[in-house]
Amino acid sequence: MVTTKPHLLSPSLLPPSRFKINQIPIKNSNSDPYKHQTTTSFTPHEHPNLEQTQQIHAHLIKTQFDNTIQIPLRHLQTHLSPAAQYNFLITSYIKNNCPKIALKLYAQMRRMDTQVDSFTIPSVLKACGQSSLAVLGKETHGFALKNGLDSDVFVSNALIQMYSECGNVVFARLLFDQMADRDVVSWSTMIRSYVRNRLFREALELIREMHCMQVKPSEIAMVSMVNLFADVADIEMGKAMHAYVVRNSTNEKLGVSISTALIDMYVKCGNLAYARRVFDGLAQKNIVSWTAMIAGYIHCRNLQEGAKLFNRMLVERNYPNEITMLSLVIESGSVGALELGKWLHAYILRNGFIMSLALATALVDMYGKCKEITYARALFDSVDNKDVMIWSALISAYAHANCTNQASDLFAQMKDSGVRPNQVTMGSLISLCAEVGALDLGKWVHSYIYQQRMEVDVILRTALVDMYAKCGDIDMALRLFSEASNRDSCMWNAMMTGFAMHGCGKQALELFEQMDRQGVKPNDITFIGVLHACSHAGLVADGKWLFEKMVHVYGLAPKVEHYGCMVDLLGRAGNLDEAHKLIKSMPMQPNTIVWGALLAACKIHKNPNLAEVAARELLELEPQNCGYNILMSNIYAASNRWNEVDGVRKSMKDRGTKKEPGLSLIEVDGSVHDFIMGDKAHPQTRKIYEMLAEMTKKLKEAGYTPNTSVVLQNIDEEEKEAAVNYHSERLAMAFGLISTAAGTPIRIVKNLRVCEDCHTATKLLSKIYGRVMIVRDRNRFHHFRDGYCSCGDYW
Repeated sequence: MVTTKPHLLSPSLLPPSRFKINQIPIKNSNSDPYKHQTTTSFTPHEHPNLEQTQQIHAHLIKTQFDNTIQIPLRHLQTHLSPAAQYNFLITSYIKNNCPKIALKLYAQMRRMDTQVDSFTIPSVLKACGQSSLAVLGKETHGFALKNGLDSDVFVSNALIQMYSECGNVVFARLLFDQMADRDVVSWSTMIRSYVRNRLFREALELIREMHCMQVKPSEIAMVSMVNLFADVADIEMGKAMHAYVVRNSTNEKLGVSISTALIDMYVKCGNLAYARRVFDGLAQKNIVSWTAMIAGYIHCRNLQEGAKLFNRMLVERNYPNEITMLSLVIESGSVGALELGKWLHAYILRNGFIMSLALATALVDMYGKCKEITYARALFDSVDNKDVMIWSALISAYAHANCTNQASDLFAQMKDSGVRPNQVTMGSLISLCAEVGALDLGKWVHSYIYQQRMEVDVILRTALVDMYAKCGDIDMALRLFSEASNRDSCMWNAMMTGFAMHGCGKQALELFEQMDRQGVKPNDITFIGVLHACSHAGLVADGKWLFEKMVHVYGLAPKVEHYGCMVDLLGRAGNLDEAHKLIKSMPMQPNTIVWGALLAACKIHKNPNLAEVAARELLELEPQNCGYNILMSNIYAASNRWNEVDGVRKSMKDRGTKKEPGLSLIEVDGSVHDFIMGDKAHPQTRKIYEMLAEMTKKLKEAGYTPNTSVVLQNIDEEEKEAAVNYHSERLAMAFGLISTAAGTPIRIVKNLRVCEDCHTATKLLSKIYGRVMIVRDRNRFHHFRDGYCSCGDYW
């Protein structure tokens, strides 16, 4: 009679293998009932790959984990205990990026009462971290505590890492502080935890504490520290870190990994000269260091030098690998370098690179970021076995191009093909909905996330808060924000910016104070958001107070963007001379944001003389930007200075610059429809113009007189009246009225600022038709209801 132990996993639960087993006979099999076994061969320092791991796993299932039978492993001819066999498999699956199979093995190990030791727990915790399974990670932590395994430094380090990867950095630090004995790995793991969660100040404080405790960092720890300073992008701190690395290095010459990290740090600090100095000082350059330096040039938009260095790399017989091409393609996408991206694509094809899924995905993403949808789609269609990442990349590409309908169609195709969307996919769709104001589609995406029980982490929740705010539903944005148990500075900033867009200055200030009370430190973006809120609400005194507080309380040096906010705040309130004085006192050169804010304020308050000063500065900075020319032309036209208008327009024509057309978007039944002034391309044009005629008639009956001063052309009054009636938002509004049920809100997104005439007309139309009309223009939201606008005519 033969008794058997229960099988660990059925073969169907193993990942499928497309490779055949290499059969090597085992010579000594006196005590082995499996005389014709097979074994898997690999070098002593090489871990088995996935196929080899599957072979070993299959063997152990077949032998019922009997430790009297040798494992068919050429360099491991020992009889391992069942616990050691489990540990070996768990570790091997984790190293082959199969953490969930590793966790199934651990569960079986527990059910079989196989010994779980301090070698098992760190591997299991690593698998929990890789899979973001915080609940299982906590259960494993509890098991370690009950069995006295938590005192082992390796277990404690693994717990810190697991909690960090699952987003609970507070618990990770609590464990770190409770450790009786910390090694250098403990310190570097905690520093990496802070960096991963973008808690840079906490990481810096920990580095200082580590230094005071005279803990000598390992090279891995120093790489983590250098990466921290890369993220902080503080050049002075970066130089100090470089010196610290040199002092603490065990070798006279820095290793390639730490040198590459330093190159990356200097690049992110915007100092290519220092990065190149480190690169040139390398005694031996490998493909990783070449890649880092070339990618650095692309990152800093110095494409010519990057191309030169790439050619020099080839001359010196250092040939790029797939990782090199991936890095360079990704950087090209991030800076919108389309021509370089195309050249890299051609190089990949010409030089026999296998078009892996990773490379194809990077190229689709690059073309998408450069708004070359045709190329992105063609490449996507050429790939056979598409995974979730390449689907997400193309959806993101459509999102960048504001192709709402194509993105939603592609998402439906993705689901039909059996590919399950992930958080990246949903994040792209949510960002698209936010950009075009597609609230109905955004709600559907939100609902889908909950139906599929996707984990809504802080990043995804922040995207949802931002989407609802930008789609006009500030109440839902606030509800999601309030329900969040874990808020980072990005979520606070998203909510504050949402309040700013809706003109809720007081609420934004209250949120800022709440953020301060809860100990969340504001950053540069926080102050940009809250200063914008003050600007849109006319809270000049509060804005000045915040600007002072940023400098003297939080120690943040104002950047050019903050000065732009202050100029906008003062200018909107009519304090044009004070705004101009602030520009002249700036410690840095004013940019187009600053002068543009002053020029826009001059238009609002009809000050052509100061406007000319601002316009001259702007045209010197960006002579090809038509927006400044148009704004100056409008200021002249408003003062009936038609000769100057003709001069500006002639100058634009001579330079070949064209005015950006007004575009209005409206979502109806999940589809986004766009209109330009006088548009007659829509399938329902006849009905739209019939409704437009009805709107015009009812407006006149209500006492409305067109404000033709907004038509900045020297034409007769009748033509001007016709022009204002056919503005893009009027057409979108007419379409909304004929396409939606009575009483439902109409939501419109416009790429330009709402003109005074349309603003007045929309207030009346909201009362005439009993509709809430929500318009998002370039600057802010306008909620029209019962003849009033939420902006209080201050925009």
